[in-house]
Amino acid sequence: MRRLESDTLRLLYRGRLASCNYDCGYCPFAKRRDSRAHLQQDAAELQRFVDWCLQAPETLALLFTPWGEALVRRHYMQALVTLSHARNVRRVAIQTNLSGNLHWLERANPATLALWCTFHPSQTTQAAFLQRLRRLRGYGIRHSVGTVGRREDIAAIAALRRALPDGVYLWINAFDPRPDDYYSAAQVRELSAIDPHFAYSLQPRPSLGADCRAGDSALSVDGYGDVRPCHFIAAPLGNLYDGSFRARRAARPCPNPRCDCYIGYMHRRDIGHERQFDQGVLERVMDGWPAPHDAG
Repeated sequence: MRRLESDTLRLLYRGRLASCNYDCGYCPFAKRRDSRAHLQQDAAELQRFVDWCLQAPETLALLFTPWGEALVRRHYMQALVTLSHARNVRRVAIQTNLSGNLHWLERANPATLALWCTFHPSQTTQAAFLQRLRRLRGYGIRHSVGTVGRREDIAAIAALRRALPDGVYLWINAFDPRPDDYYSAAQVRELSAIDPHFAYSLQPRPSLGADCRAGDSALSVDGYGDVRPCHFIAAPLGNLYDGSFRARRAARPCPNPRCDCYIGYMHRRDIGHERQFDQGVLERVMDGWPAPHDAG
């Protein structure tokens, strides 16, 4: 079993990018366009973050969680290439719909880079998505696959699971917001058979007072460099670039009544993520981030 390195600082970065080339009906960022000025500012802020990472004294595990699709933007491709070769970066990963140009991966370090790939049945075909995953395997890039568990997509999700290699995890986010009777019992069983941890997304445990790494060894950073314990806690700890966040880094209980998103609850110490690194949902991909294998 692989143990976390105690000196690893885990940073989630979410800049001002808020545009996407996909048109998912449930997403507020569907087909949204950022202005040229907005993109230029996003690129400048991203470069500042990359520069800070290259000089950071800690070993870093980096996860980019953009509101939109970042890998259709040249500045994100270059940032990932640069960070993948950095001496102090243990893992750099990003959420992506995998629709963009993949040639840039030839320049990345496959020992460090990983992709968290989301399948959108309304936007692409299974054949096209699988072909892109084969490209990733050809480049030696670690990856997992995820999707939103809409009722109308259950057959497509099951077909994708059958087509994926056994070593590629398929995680399913429960559709949200939804009425209480959105899923039938049979649908819950089917989705849980595909993703054994679907229940945690469907019925998240209470979080208030939970023992969490957020604010201590895991932090959220925005484009301004403002640091927060996680994406779901608004109160800032300070700023990354002036170093003011360091004085307020500390373990603290979760102040929120519940946490129903993986990029939040993956930091919790009380649900056993760290005990199952060898078989974790995203540990094979992210190596340095907890994975919710024991979250059910």
